[in-house]
Amino acid sequence: MLPYNFKYELRLLLRSRWIQLLSVLLLVLFGFSTYNGSTKVEKRTNDISSAKKEVEETDRAMLKLLDSVERGMEVSASPWTIPTSPMAVGNYHPRVAAMEPQPMAFVSTGQADLFTHYVKPTVSGDDFALNFTEMTSPVQLLFGSFDLAFVIVYLLPLLIIAFTYNVLSSEKEQGSLRLLASQPISVRKWVFQKLILRFFWLSILVTLSLYIVFLVVGIQAPDWLSVLSLLGLTLCYMLFWFALAFLVNLFVDSSAKNAVSLIILWVIFVLLTPSVLNQTASTLYPMPSRTILISEMREHKAEATKKQDEILDNFLRDHPEYAINDSTQSRNFYHRYMASQKIVKEELEPIVGEYEDQLQKQQEWSRKLQWLSPAIVVQESLNQLAGTSTADYENYRGQVIEFAETWRTHLITFLYNNATFSQQDYASLPQFTYSNNTNRNIGFSSVVLLLIAAALLTFGFAVQGRSEKKGMLSQ
Repeated sequence: MLPYNFKYELRLLLRSRWIQLLSVLLLVLFGFSTYNGSTKVEKRTNDISSAKKEVEETDRAMLKLLDSVERGMEVSASPWTIPTSPMAVGNYHPRVAAMEPQPMAFVSTGQADLFTHYVKPTVSGDDFALNFTEMTSPVQLLFGSFDLAFVIVYLLPLLIIAFTYNVLSSEKEQGSLRLLASQPISVRKWVFQKLILRFFWLSILVTLSLYIVFLVVGIQAPDWLSVLSLLGLTLCYMLFWFALAFLVNLFVDSSAKNAVSLIILWVIFVLLTPSVLNQTASTLYPMPSRTILISEMREHKAEATKKQDEILDNFLRDHPEYAINDSTQSRNFYHRYMASQKIVKEELEPIVGEYEDQLQKQQEWSRKLQWLSPAIVVQESLNQLAGTSTADYENYRGQVIEFAETWRTHLITFLYNNATFSQQDYASLPQFTYSNNTNRNIGFSSVVLLLIAAALLTFGFAVQGRSEKKGMLSQ
């Protein structure tokens, strides 16, 4: 019976032009989304390159200025910008702390349209005041990004629904179902075979379309394991929707009801559940007010400014390596300011920690309940594959703050030792290198989706279908 179904289904699909239509649709959707995603990655790479080039140009000017000063020549520059001062180097010549795009970044925009990809920490700046957000159009945020993840998570299920909603009901409505009753096969096996064959042909089309699009757009995949992970996750997600279609075809009567039922399930899993989980997390773990944080920061700074001399004495007492027993050495504004900044940072740590704690709780809540919606699982997995997930940007933010402290500590040593910055010291300046060490669980997500689909299919075979109760096909 299976070979007959295979030939019949193929002829039916070719005659109805479903395969041709799906091939064109998949090529257009995958092609445009991949091109759009790669264009955004290219812009991101160019922005980072421009920032680094700007730093290289300012560094060349700084080295020329240092060379002139060390030769005893007069320079036409403001005294506070001359790079012999370590504070001038730290504030006017910062390094670029960039989050380089990952090889599969074109797959999913993720959080990339909300957060910036490079910052320039200064020696006198506040770590918690570093701006990691991107200026983005609200209209763009409303409609999202048309990337490959959007096509897979949102549009591909709609194509599957259109491809499978009337597998059984169309036979019933055309009057050909009774003719099939003479075949020695149950309704469940017959529907299952037809859907598996359609899944097979759609999987072939998806695989070929992705391969052709990657070749045409010019995507250079350095790791074919990532491409296979993308394909495997997509096929498991498709199988979940085919399993839902299997159940709906068994238990719903007409084609119209089938289509409405599947669309309702699409709304629940793709739109409603993610929104409810997000709103629930925000309600259970509300974020502290950033206005309060800024207000308290200003208050602490104002109090610290009044006690800068006392703070400096305490700082030098705690750091005897900076306390020079030389009466000719003076302490200027930056000596007092940097010591007071350290106190302000320590006093604000509980408030910043509360913010981080609430954010962590929200993310933990979302991770625990993401299995309620396969769409969330797939979207998060694609974000991880692309390196644009929330965890990736939190990881980047943590590395930037750590580098900012390294940059500050390196130049503060010059400041409190009253040492000038020279050309020889340039080579030892700290450099930022982004490390992408976020855990990936794409394989686990694929296995879970596969198990969910298997459970749905098992349920369909275990429960007596309405069609069989009416005796329309033989058992």
